[in-house]
Amino acid sequence: MGRQFFVGGNFKMNGNIKTIRDIVHNINQAKLDPNVEVVIAPPSLYLLLAREHLRKGIEVAAQNVFDKPNGAFTGEISVDQLKESGITWTILGHSERRVILQEDDQFVASKTKAAIDGGLGVILCCGESLEQREAGKTIEVVTTQLKAVAEKVKDWSRIVVAYEPIWAIGTGKVATTEQAQEVHAAIREWLKKDVSPEAAEATRILYGGSVTEKNCSELSKQPDIDGFLVGGASLKPAFVDIINCNNA
Repeated sequence: MGRQFFVGGNFKMNGNIKTIRDIVHNINQAKLDPNVEVVIAPPSLYLLLAREHLRKGIEVAAQNVFDKPNGAFTGEISVDQLKESGITWTILGHSERRVILQEDDQFVASKTKAAIDGGLGVILCCGESLEQREAGKTIEVVTTQLKAVAEKVKDWSRIVVAYEPIWAIGTGKVATTEQAQEVHAAIREWLKKDVSPEAAEATRILYGGSVTEKNCSELSKQPDIDGFLVGGASLKPAFVDIINCNNA
């Protein structure tokens, strides 16, 4: 069995009731490749709106989740609250949260464990800055981020890894096909050594970072690229073209 292609749409802090409804309507009406797993992640305020109107077979992800079950944690959201609302995935470790909100590897790992233990799927993000890439530290940085999770989580069956070079997020710059494949292959080799050969074979590794309908087809042909985590383009009708890029 090959790995099922996976496309996630991270809306970030974008959208309002009308635009979220319009995006969901466009996805509902579209003819989508049935072999692709599709998950969208609207802002938390619109999670229920999306879930209630989105057609069956397409899942909804939160953009974050806390590592405690409940309590005095102002502004946070729990695994159980998401599950009760029919939200089955969460994005964790995104570079915007690592950089802007100073979430470290251990905190990301703790949240990943809580999500997995609670039955959510996790889109686990990793990636390097431009300075780290130019210093030749890309693989070291990425595997260190993942190693923190591996120390707390042994079952990777509900984890999808998203490699997102920070220098390519929202900049219009895209890692070349060769650069992306090189890192994806290194992540899979790391999974084989540090988690298990089974996890290496089964885990989907997504590329994220200025993915568009123009560059997705070439990227998708790489042996270790199993889909995309899409940012800005997920807010546009072109998101459907990215979902269907394997059939293009």
